[in-house]
Amino acid sequence: MINLIIWLVVGGVIGWLASLAMKTDGQQGVFLNIVVGIVGAALGGLLISPLVGVGTINQDAFSLGALLVSFLGAVILLAIVNLFRRGSVR
Repeated sequence: MINLIIWLVVGGVIGWLASLAMKTDGQQGVFLNIVVGIVGAALGGLLISPLVGVGTINQDAFSLGALLVSFLGAVILLAIVNLFRRGSVR
């Protein structure tokens, strides 16, 4: 249970940082950015991590590589959401 809480908190922080990087923190709202960031971080960890050979943030392996891959997944998913909501990636 504690791993799930840590995973959600780290995913939320990654989502918030990704929204700052994408400059969507004011337009989409904090809640949507955090949720999209958590989902993007999870998808990035599941899809990209095996390709580059790093662990995921939900495997008790909080490495810098895992955090960067999760951040990349969150940025990509935020860009996709922004594309559908606004019609441009930014």
